[in-house]
Amino acid sequence: MNSIPLILLQNIGKTYLRGQVEVPALQDINLTIGRGEFVAIMGPSGSGKSTLMNLIGLLDRPDRGTYILEGREAAGLSDHERSGLRNQVVGFIFQNFNLMPRVSAERNVLLPLAYRRMSEPERRAAAAAALESVGLGHRLHHRPTQMSGGESQRVAIARALVGNPSLILADEPTGNLDSRTGEEILDLLTALTKQGKTLIMVTHDPRLAERADRIVRMLDGRIV
Repeated sequence: MNSIPLILLQNIGKTYLRGQVEVPALQDINLTIGRGEFVAIMGPSGSGKSTLMNLIGLLDRPDRGTYILEGREAAGLSDHERSGLRNQVVGFIFQNFNLMPRVSAERNVLLPLAYRRMSEPERRAAAAAALESVGLGHRLHHRPTQMSGGESQRVAIARALVGNPSLILADEPTGNLDSRTGEEILDLLTALTKQGKTLIMVTHDPRLAERADRIVRMLDGRIV
């Protein structure tokens, strides 16, 4: 494992306004995550898990603190710079798959490549390879409405992988799947870390969290 961490969070804080009331979502978060590490984040609803994932994924900004991603100070980047870094470095997997139901698996997987300087044949070859890597090379032209939940999540994983990101963020990736299919998806995700990907997974399931290299527990916006 590379000794230089992929992620470094120092004294991160985030506060939201609800009307006139300030609500602290994250308080003094300090966290280092190495390359190729599998980290599970656990905690009750409202503990700050989703806010932390959004900050790590460059979907939101901290109010204070330092965030180093891939050696770059990310908190102070412009929106354009953040979008570019996110597209290059981060792949997202969601509980509800977040696929476009009326287009093919290939079209769904192509989405992250829209802003890459690649030819159409190169993009399509990358999408085909990503779907093949999750066992769906034969479902290239099928729509999500023609697939099972497990297959839809595999399409979502292929979409997360197609841009070859260093970091995969998975938010309850097995939450809508039966236990057997959930285990298969987790096997697939765990295998990615053997290829050098860093995986951060939010889960409420302690059985899934036990598969991680490390469990980060949160409560009231703090790591406990």
